[in-house]
Amino acid sequence: MNPAALKDLAALALFAVAVAALPLFVSSGFLLNIVIMTLYAALLGQAWNILGGFGGQFSFGHAVFFGTGAYAAAVLQVKFGWNAWAALPAAIALGAAVAALVGTLSFRYGLRGSYFALVTLAFAEVFRILANTVEFTGAGVGLMIPLKESAANFQFASPAGFLYVILAMTLAACLITLWLKNSRFGAWLQAARDSEESAAALGVNVFRVKLVAIMISGALTAAGGVFYVQYFHYIDPHIAYGLGISTEALLAPIVGGIGTLFGPLLGAFALHLFGELTRNLMGDSPGISLMVYGLILVLMVSFMPRGIMGIFSRGPHA
Repeated sequence: MNPAALKDLAALALFAVAVAALPLFVSSGFLLNIVIMTLYAALLGQAWNILGGFGGQFSFGHAVFFGTGAYAAAVLQVKFGWNAWAALPAAIALGAAVAALVGTLSFRYGLRGSYFALVTLAFAEVFRILANTVEFTGAGVGLMIPLKESAANFQFASPAGFLYVILAMTLAACLITLWLKNSRFGAWLQAARDSEESAAALGVNVFRVKLVAIMISGALTAAGGVFYVQYFHYIDPHIAYGLGISTEALLAPIVGGIGTLFGPLLGAFALHLFGELTRNLMGDSPGISLMVYGLILVLMVSFMPRGIMGIFSRGPHA
């Protein structure tokens, strides 16, 4: 492992230790909830970053993977009596399978850029309509997870249990991203991002590389969906496949820095800090979060296209 990778790994370890120690010093459920939701946003952002940042395939419909994971976990528990921990890998696998479907249909026919973004958005909308219609998903009513408070049921008595789970998921996503930064596969993926024609001329199987990337991204996003269901005990089509999830997933890396390891973490922290300030000033009015996210997105693309990480990488004289 090269020195830069070791430095990144050490930084991740320090971050993990600091977050894991929080419940020892912080007893406020409100503060722990903010940390949990920040890590949850970082997980979604890192999942999007693998495909959008390293692969250059901007998705506007990552909710299709999130909703698939969330509904898979909920249906398996409510309809089939599965344990939540057993439902977790099944939901992740299903999220990867849906990602393989989206990727095959998109990349096989050379869709990229705005065309790929619109296709992912269309898939999310189709899945939302299906979930809103079929009976086993609860249709428009959604599904409620029965309260069976126990660590064995992925339902913890205190926020600390959920904090450790979402920390583990986020760290897994970060370690995969670190691997992408330093592996041959990651180099192939970034080569395809920069120029698919040049990458193909060098012998890179562009279709396969992008397909693996979207499957990894879909699997991690599905894990975020499972966590959401277990944390809030409820899911419905609007939440699962709505625009809010897709927007939150892409905003964290855009704000923090696309194609970087720590960008989604910084972006998630900045977004949730700004979100709490906004709620304190303007109240929790319906739709206000999407308006704020839209404003942030426009400002970041216009004035800070490299995100927060770009400030540090440019140096003092840039």
